[in-house]
Amino acid sequence: MKRILTTVICSLVGINSMLMADSSRPRLVVGIVVDQLRTDYIEYLRRHFGERGFNLLMQKGAYLRDVSFPPTVSDAVCATAVVQTGSDPSANGIAAAETFDRQSRNSRETLASTTPIQGRYSPENLLLSTISDEVAIDGIGLGAVYSIAVNPQQAVALAGHAGTSAVWLDPESGRWTTSGWYKELPLPVALRNRSASPAATLDTMRWEPALELDQYPGIPAQKRYYPFRHTFPVNDRDAYRRWALSPMANREVTDIAVDYIKQLRLGGRGDAIDMLGVAYTATPFKYVKDGDFRLELEDTYIRLDRQLQRLFDAIEEGPGLDNTVIYLTSTGYYNDASVDDPKYRIPGGDFSKKRALSLLNAFLSARFGNADYICGFHGPQIYLDHRNIETRKLNADDVARAASEFMSRMSGVRGAYTVTDIISEATPRLASLRRGIDLRTCGDLYIDFQPGWNVSDDTRFPTDTQPTRDSMVSTPAFIMAPGTAPRIIDTPVDVRRLAPTVTQILRIRSPNGVELRPIML
Repeated sequence: MKRILTTVICSLVGINSMLMADSSRPRLVVGIVVDQLRTDYIEYLRRHFGERGFNLLMQKGAYLRDVSFPPTVSDAVCATAVVQTGSDPSANGIAAAETFDRQSRNSRETLASTTPIQGRYSPENLLLSTISDEVAIDGIGLGAVYSIAVNPQQAVALAGHAGTSAVWLDPESGRWTTSGWYKELPLPVALRNRSASPAATLDTMRWEPALELDQYPGIPAQKRYYPFRHTFPVNDRDAYRRWALSPMANREVTDIAVDYIKQLRLGGRGDAIDMLGVAYTATPFKYVKDGDFRLELEDTYIRLDRQLQRLFDAIEEGPGLDNTVIYLTSTGYYNDASVDDPKYRIPGGDFSKKRALSLLNAFLSARFGNADYICGFHGPQIYLDHRNIETRKLNADDVARAASEFMSRMSGVRGAYTVTDIISEATPRLASLRRGIDLRTCGDLYIDFQPGWNVSDDTRFPTDTQPTRDSMVSTPAFIMAPGTAPRIIDTPVDVRRLAPTVTQILRIRSPNGVELRPIML
């Protein structure tokens, strides 16, 4: 018994000595994900930024001007999972914010909890470890890992499986919340919920230009006459959704992040590394009357720079920037698509999912016999009813191939691919699609819509119409760490290299699904 106790004590002493021996390791890592952040806007507006926001990252860190994401990434949840795991959606299990459930024939949130005891959200469907998980494991539970995001699934992806806490905004109550997977709300958030949550302040919020109108570059004359003014009345059912896409949400997230650093003493509680994950937005604000959101978008970047400065100042006052690793990245896509006025005569049309499913089922019934062959049409994917296909003793691949041939001839469709096509990776396009699908949850057909067409999901209420547009823009990333020399990297960099680069700087293990080597900084 004494020998066992001696062994345990020596092991603990050895581990503690290991943590204490390397005082040169950073004490805090801050991971920032900004939805739809663009390189060109950062450089275009740089002269309007302060010295301690984006400019600090450019002057003191590595600036990656062109970071490439998997082509199928189209939402912040999927992109955040790619950043945190260093792996494609096909491996990490998060191909989109929503997946389709064949049994219920309804979509569900991908990180919705599968067990009620864990609360509404959990990382159970995130199949790989994350940067935050590896930070927690390295500290043998002594370090703290926190995340803050308006979007619950982003908060979960940032905190990972081993996170201490993940908090997000409940759009029904307007208060910050968490789930049973994590511990209770940290004290700064619990206190904020009492009197300063969005539920208590939303009616008083006003979003107006941060600068004089003539200081915004490239804005047409008609936009300079009257400043915009956006409010968020609580009696508007879309108030929280509009607020979440505005700079007001970024300010709220920063308030909590600063409270965490100061009150929870992140990076200053011991020898283990702490981590803070933060999600911001730089999305086009489409709730504008004239459809032109350029002025609001520039203002969003200017205000975001100020929030970064607040965050960095809090870090400097706490553990110090010299003891902190900061990485900031975009989500790799940009959705500025809006329905063009017919007067411009842009080629295109309207694609109805409901009509397409009706025509497709009629075609399959004529070919294979009268039956219901389709479960649903979710995003760009069509799900066949395998139970009915098996009951009729048909080959599912034959039905999918026939459906693909029919859909590929439909107006508004650029291509239609079966899962078998995608797995074959016979062309670069199919290889890129393979990176972005999860075989556990994907449909039987992937529909590639023609740019210029408006795709209406009228299979559910209310109808959701999304214009199709291929927006190829450069998206950035920054890494600022002690001992890392400032540099600009112009060549394209695969986003999967970000996670192993950060963990290499921290001198800890990479996430367990990392696919590429780190960047040599």
